[in-house]
Amino acid sequence: MNDFFNLLRYTTLAGYQWQQPRLLLLIAAVPLLFGLRWLLARRRAQVVVAFAPGPVRRDWAAVLRFVPDVVLALALSFAIVALARPQRTDERVEQSGRGIDLVLALDVSGSMEIEDLRPNRLEAAKRIATDFVNSRAGDRLALVAFAGEAYSLAPLTTDYDLLREDLRSLRVGMIKEDGTAIGTALGVATNRLRESTARSRVCILLSDGENNAGSLDPLLAAQLAHAFGIRIYTIGLGKDGFVPYGQDSLGRTRYVNTRLDETTMRQLAAAADGRFFRATDTGALREVFAQINRLEKSEIKQLRFRNTKDFYRPYLWLSIALWLLWLLLKSTFLSNPLED
Repeated sequence: MNDFFNLLRYTTLAGYQWQQPRLLLLIAAVPLLFGLRWLLARRRAQVVVAFAPGPVRRDWAAVLRFVPDVVLALALSFAIVALARPQRTDERVEQSGRGIDLVLALDVSGSMEIEDLRPNRLEAAKRIATDFVNSRAGDRLALVAFAGEAYSLAPLTTDYDLLREDLRSLRVGMIKEDGTAIGTALGVATNRLRESTARSRVCILLSDGENNAGSLDPLLAAQLAHAFGIRIYTIGLGKDGFVPYGQDSLGRTRYVNTRLDETTMRQLAAAADGRFFRATDTGALREVFAQINRLEKSEIKQLRFRNTKDFYRPYLWLSIALWLLWLLLKSTFLSNPLED
């Protein structure tokens, strides 16, 4: 009995996928058929019946003569539901192939608050790096933040929610010692990737300054990365010269002079079989990440298995049972001879 009522529940019907969903519109036409039948019956020759004088006593049992019509309407409705072919599909996805192990190393030094990118360099980099994470599938990613020191915030993982949360937490001042320790950042990234067995190991380093902190020479760090089979893409962020940086005490825009050591950034990329990119605005930075996305593609293949199961049979059998019940009721006192 519970199975019967489950078939009629709204949640059950709403959970189906319908092969012919337009046929369900015919259910609305079922009452119209009975209305048309009633009109045709009225146009037939009427039988004059004489009643005794006085008011006619109402007999609620007369309502039972509508039972066959209700049964027939239900039979037709369930037949339409069966014709619409309710189905449920189970889909299983299997992945094969090998992904990429990739480390994002982002500069969080004080100069990343400069506003030549909107709203500032760091926030623009975080937003576009998040879009880059969202575009990956099957790859293990890690996150390194650096200023005067470098720290690994997230290990190599496919937990992209964790990576997005760590990216959101990046802020200027989170590392006590200010500066730009590019060599140290590459060393931390190499330490994350050196034991990787992925077919491709990549470090994307994003900075807006020149190396002025840390004890590891950037070029030596890049050579060490190359020895471990790690490719380095360097991204130089922001414009050279005087750029807006906050406001002074009078509310006027303050300008500071900034310079990117582009020569060193190019050398780092060349030493590790990578490429250097320059991004002077948000659009250019987005295009840089798009190019890296195209250069570093995973060899992930997805096999989808779909198992579709039909659920029309219970409704078809219910329709047939109600149809037989209607035929039986037509042979009883419940039938309306004046209408039929």
